[in-house]
Amino acid sequence: MKQKVSFCWLRRDLRLDDQAALYYALRAGIPVVPVFVFDTHILDDLEDKQDRRVTFIHEVLEEMQQQLIKKGSSLDIYYGTPEAAFIHWTSKYNVAAVYANHDYEPYARQRDEAIGRQLTAKGTSFHTYKDQVILEKNEVLKDNGQPYTIFTPYSKRWYDTLTFFHLKPYPCNKYTDHLYQQPPVKIPSLKEMGFTTGEKHFPSKALQAALIKHYDETRDFPALDGTSRLGIHLRFGTVSIRALMQQAMQLNATFAKELIWREFYQMILWHFPHVVGNAFKREYDKIIWRNNEEEFERWCKGQTGYPIVDAGMRELNVTGYMHNRVRMITASFLTKHLLIDWRWGEAYFAAKLLDYDLAANNGGWQWAAGSGCDAAPYFRVFNPTLQTQKFDKDLKYIRKWVPEFEGVEYVKPVVLHEVARKRALEVYGKALRKA
Repeated sequence: MKQKVSFCWLRRDLRLDDQAALYYALRAGIPVVPVFVFDTHILDDLEDKQDRRVTFIHEVLEEMQQQLIKKGSSLDIYYGTPEAAFIHWTSKYNVAAVYANHDYEPYARQRDEAIGRQLTAKGTSFHTYKDQVILEKNEVLKDNGQPYTIFTPYSKRWYDTLTFFHLKPYPCNKYTDHLYQQPPVKIPSLKEMGFTTGEKHFPSKALQAALIKHYDETRDFPALDGTSRLGIHLRFGTVSIRALMQQAMQLNATFAKELIWREFYQMILWHFPHVVGNAFKREYDKIIWRNNEEEFERWCKGQTGYPIVDAGMRELNVTGYMHNRVRMITASFLTKHLLIDWRWGEAYFAAKLLDYDLAANNGGWQWAAGSGCDAAPYFRVFNPTLQTQKFDKDLKYIRKWVPEFEGVEYVKPVVLHEVARKRALEVYGKALRKA
């Protein structure tokens, strides 16, 4: 009879240290096989077959495989649906239990419920843990038991709830002799999955302490190297949020606050899943968007005639990254100046951002559109010229991405700011009066 094993099912937690599900799986004592699914439910929706994020995941898994080979173990990676993966794996191994970490996105919740039923039917137990955030679900609630919808009181309660225990690392390394010993299992190549290698220059996962110390002074200026660039590592769990938060709290309160914003949006997604595809404030679904496709195309390409907006969009298209201040400016421009549905912009960012995360992307777009839980009021319309004067006054960022902006060949503005502002206030006001 085959030896009993347990699985650690990797998803948004691609590391072998300070990882909750891996720790609990290893500590249980049954030999552990780390498994991963290249999920075709997700991959088939990606139009760009050179998607940098797929390259990133593949690269990280290859690094993890090398670490496991040194310990006489191996990843087992499946390309297909999670349902098919577990049919394959449960026939290949004698699986006693599966361990995984929580994921708060609607698709992930449905997937885990389905796999849970599939495993239970085979007599295999399914255990899940908190790992990608420090405080989750119902851990930070108002006195009346309701979830917070405003960030500042949420963050105060978050700090009040936090204990040393929440930041304590999981010592996976103590138990690595419980990894299942087997020869390396071949990892499917990108080519076999229908992808080609995207650009491989990814941000470092090392926290630059000197940079973070001044984060509150530098983070709003896109020409400066003033942000952590850790978004992709947080998204795929190549760094531990517990370790990062410990460092953040010692180095810079503003940076720690940004990490709490991330938890806030994950909590909102958990409690209010209608935000996927709908306004958090439902009355904002009554806005009659212009949705001019030609103007949307100009925004996508960085051809709006507003240099700060165009710089941001070109940076995104070339690198898969956009500075956070510029994300706010470009999102405000699309929703307020062009009156294009925030869902169009949300989907474009989802396709392009290396660090795309459903909760944060949705939260940011709804904030810009005024429809979110803790949003800028609808009558706040960013003036791109004033934003430039404030955050890129020497035009270094703009010159880098829009070198032609002072020349005659630069496109004329797609709309005049004052005209756009007046129109936005009228359209929003009309929709909200009806609500």
